[in-house]
Amino acid sequence: MNNKKKNEGQTDFSYYGLYLLDYLRTNKFEQAGDTAFIRERADHAAETYEKARLEGYPTDGAQELAMDTLLRGLRYSRYAILREVVENEFADEVPEEKQEAFIHKLLPLVGNVFSVYDLSDDNFALSSDYDLLYTELTGATVLYIGEYGV
Repeated sequence: MNNKKKNEGQTDFSYYGLYLLDYLRTNKFEQAGDTAFIRERADHAAETYEKARLEGYPTDGAQELAMDTLLRGLRYSRYAILREVVENEFADEVPEEKQEAFIHKLLPLVGNVFSVYDLSDDNFALSSDYDLLYTELTGATVLYIGEYGV
């Protein structure tokens, strides 16, 4: 994709807006195309940073608070979790050069597995639910490969 076209209309995003846009795109969040969502989050993160600095936080501390505000509820994407499962559990079955296409093919088919878990919980990976989801996705992937191959 042409970089100019890819970044069209985004040149007025702030640092936080550009960071969030890249994060959303990289992790395939559905909000990646929602300019209003990105601007609102970015503005809130900038306000958090400014307020923290005025309260005496050091630059690094204020930045950490701003990034937490920016990414709150967006720590875990369906795509990133499924990618982790495929990379960790199926490296022998799914060659690295085919993983991206495989994940895109499989993702819509495992949507119901994700539907019972709250991925917006920023501590989700620390919960037993994360282990259950990981196990369910592993099982679903085994079944898919057994039925359809890679």
